[in-house]
Amino acid sequence: MAEQVLDRPAAVPLRRRPRNLGRRLAWHAGALVGVLVVLYPVLWMLGTSFKPAAEVVSSIAPWTAHPTLHNFADGWTANPNVTFGRFLINSTIVAVGVVVGNLIGCSLTAYAFARLKFRLRGLFFAVTVMTILLPYHVLIIPQYVIFKQFGWINTFLPLIVPKFLATDAFFVFLMVQFMRGIPRELDEAASLDGCGPWRTYWRIVLPLCRPALVTTSIFSFIWTWNDFFPQLIYLNDTDKYTVPRGLSLFVDQTSAASYGPMMAMSMLAMVPVLLFFLAFQRLLVEGAATTGLKG
Repeated sequence: MAEQVLDRPAAVPLRRRPRNLGRRLAWHAGALVGVLVVLYPVLWMLGTSFKPAAEVVSSIAPWTAHPTLHNFADGWTANPNVTFGRFLINSTIVAVGVVVGNLIGCSLTAYAFARLKFRLRGLFFAVTVMTILLPYHVLIIPQYVIFKQFGWINTFLPLIVPKFLATDAFFVFLMVQFMRGIPRELDEAASLDGCGPWRTYWRIVLPLCRPALVTTSIFSFIWTWNDFFPQLIYLNDTDKYTVPRGLSLFVDQTSAASYGPMMAMSMLAMVPVLLFFLAFQRLLVEGAATTGLKG
């Protein structure tokens, strides 16, 4: 009798294994189908970049039996004035400038809201966060008038300079939440050693905010690289175009599109974003997790 009782716990897992195995297989199969559905546009873009022009519209399959590299050559030199490399350089300049501007402007603003004490601090922070709900289209006309008076139209300045003034309230909020989780005893210890607010910000707070800074850098770079509307407003000359504006040149006024070269250049445009994300993926996950837990 005792042996039967001892044998029962070992027999229960054996009966449950087939059911658990079936559930796991079903879950993994469903996840695989979902991944394929999500990745199909990317696979189609990759396959279309190697398709001849005749197969682009006639076949919806993401592969081709007659791959060609002519789409990359045609897309690179599609514009008679500039090559597609000029668009990549312009996007890099704008994206790097925006990243630097957000890191400096948003970190300083967040440090003031999170660590310093001044009158109406809560009100100012609330107004800053509320600007996230403000549609961008409301600011287009007044910003354009101001930048035109400055003589900044058809330059990169309207796209970069405002970022140094912490205009992206989302990143300010992100850094404030992270800085609030840093022990204030560090500020007190720094003040005892003779550090003022600036040295405390630079030597103590900023190094501890590396995950939040990396998160801000990645999102700033990706959003700016893929942004189209501000570049459409402020950039007029072809040699000033960024990648999104350069890709729009493949569609002419008659709505005829060169899909093969356009998809080939789209693949090239994805490479910097992919490399940037893969290089800082670990810190991105760490920053998103810690900023969500602190505050």
